[in-house]
Amino acid sequence: MTDSEKSTAAADAITILSRWDAPSSHITLRDEYLTFLRERGSSALDRAGGPAHLTASCFIFTPDLGHVLLCFHRKGQFWVQVGGHIDAADDDLVEAALREAREESGLNGLTVADGVLDLDRHHLGAAFGRCQTHWDVGFVALSPLLSPQVSDESEQVAWFPVDALPERMAKSVKARIVVMLRQLVAPSVPLTSDT
Repeated sequence: MTDSEKSTAAADAITILSRWDAPSSHITLRDEYLTFLRERGSSALDRAGGPAHLTASCFIFTPDLGHVLLCFHRKGQFWVQVGGHIDAADDDLVEAALREAREESGLNGLTVADGVLDLDRHHLGAAFGRCQTHWDVGFVALSPLLSPQVSDESEQVAWFPVDALPERMAKSVKARIVVMLRQLVAPSVPLTSDT
């Protein structure tokens, strides 16, 4: 990705976050993300740009919202949604989240909800190397209950009923799932296909 493309991706991230009708619990955090992006520019999207940077994640639910796909993260040793760093080839945050979802779950043909549905800034342990803080932007994809594939970053990938989540989850994942489900059930969220 050229410097110009990185600047465009950062500007797109600002636009996506500015347009998000965030729940009241996320308005202050969204504003902090916008400040972070405006101050850091394209380096906010690049893991080489510093120990704090944006990541894109994807919570994959079944169309009836009854199950969520989680991976047991090799470094973190906890269950978490799929997602990760924004790569040079990613045009925007949505593309990064969708790429991560395909890579880490092995599922193709995902249906992706347009727009941000969650933000989560979290600090990382020593197992994550030079990365210290992820400013994660969460999206949702829908998939039938298909068999997922384990990636190099995970020890296991599995579907869980949303009312029977596993014990060893990353600290904020359960709360993030609740926030997303509230947004998906209440308003009409437009969906676009990966195909």
